[in-house]
Order: sequence, then structure tokens, then C-alpha cells
Amino acid sequence: MKTALSRRQFLRRTTLASGGLWLAAPFLSRVHGSANGKINIGFVGVANRAAEDLSEVAKQTGSVNVAALCDVDDTLLGQAKQNHPGAETYNDFRRMMDRKDLEAVVVATPDHTHAVATAAALRRGWHVYCEKPLTHTVSECRVVRELAKQHHCVTQLGTQIHAGSNYRRVVELIQTGAIGPVREVHVWSSAVYGNVVPPTARPPVPAGLHWDLWLGPVQPRSYSPEYAPFKWRNWWAFGGGTLADFGCHFMDLPHWALDLREPVSVEPVDGPPVNAETTPPWLIVRYQHPARQKAGAALPPVMLTWYHGGKQPAMLDEDQRTYFKSGVMFVGEKGNLLADYTRRQLLPEKDFAGFKPPTPFIPDSIGHHKEWVEAIKTGGPTTCNFDYSGALTETALLGNVAYRAGRKLEWDAAQLRATNDAAADQFIQHHYRSGWSL
Repeated sequence: MKTALSRRQFLRRTTLASGGLWLAAPFLSRVHGSANGKINIGFVGVANRAAEDLSEVAKQTGSVNVAALCDVDDTLLGQAKQNHPGAETYNDFRRMMDRKDLEAVVVATPDHTHAVATAAALRRGWHVYCEKPLTHTVSECRVVRELAKQHHCVTQLGTQIHAGSNYRRVVELIQTGAIGPVREVHVWSSAVYGNVVPPTARPPVPAGLHWDLWLGPVQPRSYSPEYAPFKWRNWWAFGGGTLADFGCHFMDLPHWALDLREPVSVEPVDGPPVNAETTPPWLIVRYQHPARQKAGAALPPVMLTWYHGGKQPAMLDEDQRTYFKSGVMFVGEKGNLLADYTRRQLLPEKDFAGFKPPTPFIPDSIGHHKEWVEAIKTGGPTTCNFDYSGALTETALLGNVAYRAGRKLEWDAAQLRATNDAAADQFIQHHYRSGWSL
């Protein structure tokens, strides 16, 4: 079995790569495109959430050419081919990566294959849109972040809620001091995954499904409908449960508003006993973020607490528990701010009677997918590039690491390790079978 790079190898590669190449001039658009000047894009995954990504990118008909489609399911691939008859089709993304005419790739597969597909594209200098979480493990995430930086690729994580107007207005309120300095944030999701029994029945692999390719870098196991196509988030082998799924969506808001990066410690506050196979149906994890500087101003340390599976902050009243099944609560010196994807509320309401919000200063998005396509064309920025969203993903995944390790972890982000628990490395590093690598 091929395992992750040793920490010494990883840090050596990081140091060598950062010796100048990553500090070179900003990205310059290098789109060559098809004969009609459009960007040739390949899609890894074409159904369910991947179908939405394909649709959103493909609708930009004046800018993109759907050149390649890849999926491990022949039936789903055939359906996508009907909508894009000019695209070449593949079951193995590694074969698609052999093409010389692609310039960008959309990766929308289960979590366990995000990194191998994304890294392959980045190493070729191709731009990447990847669904969240960016990777399955923390070590994969760091490799992908550094590859994107090294090759100056235009990247975007599939946290499409980031493009909504509500998140922008919340960030403006926090950054203009509407509730004063913030040292405490609570983030929760009602979603439930995990707590399932390993399958014993072994039905045949469905016709047209290339099961070995679906497994990708994961050690071989028999097919089960409890794994694919829809239930893979329940299993550590393929996903990370609720925290990996929704952490990047809801923790995105405090990370953006408070300029958070990696934490300095992560602590499992409460949860069910750890199961080696399946993710926890509920969990409470606490992250400690250090003091920071932004635009010359000092920002205080922040304690962020995550809850899922029906667990919510004790500070919520009955109405808030009912109407904010998932959400974010910023606790400031002058008040609180409660928000979800589409709503926001300053609290206590009586203290903010007559409050006038700041004039909007964060421009509305042109569209999360369109933003990525336009940045490829112009060399402009994206809001959820892999530098920003990589730190976000690492943070979310570290909550699962601490839970599985069963203790508070003191985190050294630069060295990519828990300084007080070497055993936690087994949950930090990726481990691949032969034939698959970053």
C-alpha cells in the first residue's frame, strides 16, 4: 500500500517549491481554448450535485466548451453525453487527464476522490473547480493548496452559498463593528449522517458501474448500496459525515467575516463513542483561533464551537431553536448576530431598534461558477480559491480528527501535526492503495 509522504518529505517539497516559483508574478491568463476561442473543460462526475455543476458551467455557452465527461457509471455518463454530444467520455479520470487540449476541470465526486483528481489537474496547470470539502484528509488538502499556488491555477471551492447576498451583508455588519469585537462564535447544522451498521449483504455490482474506479484510492471492498451512490458520507472511508459536508458551508461565514485561518487547538467537547467505520450522528467540537492582524487592526482570539445532529448552542431561545435549525451566532461585545444562508438578525432586537446597516461594500457575485470561468479568462480573483477554502477545509476536517483521536489537539499548522498526540497522524495523513497517488 502506498502511504502518505513522510512529514520530512512533505516539508522538503513545500520548502523547495516555495523557494521562488510561488512568489513569482501573479497569474496571467493562459487560456488557449478550442478553435472557437472557448475554454475546454473536463468534468469528473456528471450526476446529482455534479450535474448541477455541469449545468451551471455549461450554460456559459459563450465562454466554455464541454470537451470531456467522466463518470464511473455508464448509464449516468450516457445521459450526460446526450446533453453534450460533442464531449468525449471516460470512466477513468486518469485517462481523461492524458488529453492535451483541456485547460480546466470540474471535480464533483465523493470526497475520497477529490484530491487525486484535483491534484492531477493542477499538476498539468489546469484550473479547477472542486466540490466541498476540498479533500478527504488534512494532508491531501495541504498538498492541493500548495499545488494550486505553485502552478498559479484559478481555483474555486463549491461553497456556492458564499455567492449569496446574505453572507455578504453579514460580513459587512461584522467587519464594520455592528456588534463590536467578536471572541466567540457558535456554528450548527441539523444534518445527520453516520451511526449505521456495516453491511453484510453483498449484492452484485449494478450493471454499468465500474466499482473499482468508484473506490479509487480506497482499499478494495465489496460493493454495497450502503456505500454508493448516495450513502457514502456515512463512512470514514469515503467521507466525513456532517462536519465534512456542511462545515465548509456554515463555517465559511465566520472564516470570511473574522479572517480566520487554521486553529491552534481543536477539542471534542461531546459526542457518541467513536466508531472505526461510521461517522458520528451528532458531535460538538471547539476550535480556538489565535489573535490576528487585518489591515493594521488587531483582531482578538476567537473560540468557535461546532454542533451537528440536532445539537444547538444553549444560548438560543425556543423560537431561535425552532426557526434556525442550522445557523451561525456571532457573540460580540455590543450584541449578537444570528444568521443562516438567507437570514440575519441583530440581537437583542431592542438594542438595535433603528439601527442603520452600513452601505454595502462587498459587490454582489456574478455567480459562483461564472466567477471561476471569468477568472480563467481574465486572470482575476475568485472568492473561494484553494488558499482561502483550503484553510477552511483543513479546519473542518480537524474537528473529525480530534473526535477520532479522542482528545484536545494542539495544532501546528505549519508542520501539519498535532504537537501533543503523534497517534492523531493516522487521521491526518492520507493512505492510498497501489496505482493511486497525489
